[in-house]
Amino acid sequence: MSIANNLSAPLSEQVKKSVNHYLAQLDGYQTTGLHAMVLAEVEKPLLQATLQFSGYNQTKAAQILGISRSTLRKKLDQYNIS
Repeated sequence: MSIANNLSAPLSEQVKKSVNHYLAQLDGYQTTGLHAMVLAEVEKPLLQATLQFSGYNQTKAAQILGISRSTLRKKLDQYNIS
C-alpha cells in the first residue's frame, strides 16, 4: 500500500490495522486493558490536534469535539496537556 493510499484510508481502517499489528506483536503473550489503552492512545493526539486547529481556543476546541469545555479541561489535565 502506498503512502497516498494509506493517508486516504478511513481512520477506522487505520485503527484496525494498528490494533491488528499490536496483537500480532504479542507473540502469544496475554494482554488486558486493550480498550482503555487504545482510547488513551487515540484521545491524547485527538485533543492536541483539535487544540492546535482551533488556535488553542478551548471553547472552540470543545465545540469541534462535541464535548463541554469543562470536560475538555478535565481531559487536558488527565493527559498533562497545557
